[in-house]
Amino acid sequence: MSPRTRGGLLRRHRDFRLLWCGETTGKFGASVTGVALPLVAASTLHAGTFPVGVLSACAWLPWLIVSLPVGVWVDRFRRRPIMLAAAAVSLVLFASVPVVSWFGGLSMAFLLVITVLTGTAAVFFQTAYSAYLPSLLEAADQPEGNSKLQGSASVAQIVGRGTGGLIAQLAGAVNAMFANAATFLLSLLCLAAIRHREPRAGGAERRHRPMVSDVRAGLRLVAGDRWLRTLTLFGAVSNLALMGYQSILVVFLVRGIGLGPGTVGTLIAAAGAGGVVGAFVARRVAGRIGTARATLLFELGVPVPALLIPLTTGGAGTLLYVTGGFCVSAGVVAGNVIKAGFQQSYCPPHLLGRLTASTAFLNYGTLPVGALLGGTLGSVLGLREAMWITTAGVPLAGLILFFSPLRGIRDLPASPPPRSGTLVPQDPGGEPISDRPSAQRA
Repeated sequence: MSPRTRGGLLRRHRDFRLLWCGETTGKFGASVTGVALPLVAASTLHAGTFPVGVLSACAWLPWLIVSLPVGVWVDRFRRRPIMLAAAAVSLVLFASVPVVSWFGGLSMAFLLVITVLTGTAAVFFQTAYSAYLPSLLEAADQPEGNSKLQGSASVAQIVGRGTGGLIAQLAGAVNAMFANAATFLLSLLCLAAIRHREPRAGGAERRHRPMVSDVRAGLRLVAGDRWLRTLTLFGAVSNLALMGYQSILVVFLVRGIGLGPGTVGTLIAAAGAGGVVGAFVARRVAGRIGTARATLLFELGVPVPALLIPLTTGGAGTLLYVTGGFCVSAGVVAGNVIKAGFQQSYCPPHLLGRLTASTAFLNYGTLPVGALLGGTLGSVLGLREAMWITTAGVPLAGLILFFSPLRGIRDLPASPPPRSGTLVPQDPGGEPISDRPSAQRA
């Protein structure tokens, strides 16, 4: 009996189980913060709609500033030590928020600084984590690993959002930051216990090359390949709309609808349950209709009910938000599962850090713009009008995929063709980019 027949990854793969536990608890803590931090600004510091939008923008701003050099570092060094260092920094930073509050030093300026610094740590952690997974799992196990990580992350976000609202209501929004600090402590312990040791990434000559050459290689990898280019462009536009409405969602539900923090957390958690469904069905739907067709379904068709969100009212009208948010979450997570599997099979391992950073630079780089857009529209036009504009952009972004080469194929390619532009020539380290193990897609 082969190892793959003895059960799922969480049962038979100790190191993956530890990585899963550490990542899941980290997502839980981040979700608590995603609810608690805007509540700290809105209820404790009495910040307006635009400052709350700026706070959300600062969380993603580091992806625009440091993600490209971080991708190079991740490809040049071992990934797990980078993840450990990032988790340790995040632990200290998040714990400092309630401590500073006890001494009366809490301010919007302090929250903005903490948000930028923790966002920078998240860039290091997420880039290293995305490139680390393929070295931990065999190619045939990677689709299952992506699905389990995305699914558990969605569950953690559901519980975290609900818990964040509950903690904020019972103990105060500021004290809810301790929950996130505790999750990074658990992440540290889990990552430290992993036995798998990575080989040294590249040689000394790679680590001493000019960083700009490796940054350019990553950008050329994305710009020169039609599949990576299409998916990255879609992600950038989609994230602009997603962050546009998510940055003002808490303010919309609290001030526009008149809901309490506990109710807000519960509703956001219920809407986030769509991510669990999306992670569960992504591989099954992709296996039945093809990965390219499934991507179109999840990214274009499923998010259409996002247009119900601006119609939300009190009482039973909150179900409109839950329905729209559920569908958006399901489509986003399912699309992420398929995209992650595609990138890990399509891109050689020694370029995964730069690919992750280059796509994140373009995808996540629009998030702070979206947050500022949401805050500006909310301040100028009103919260409900801003929600109409931003939520409409979520399904409309899927038109980029519809009018792309994806529409004419059943499956995304598992490997680049023999002559596919930037994926065939040598990378700056002299390694043939096409020399990599093949992988079967789900």
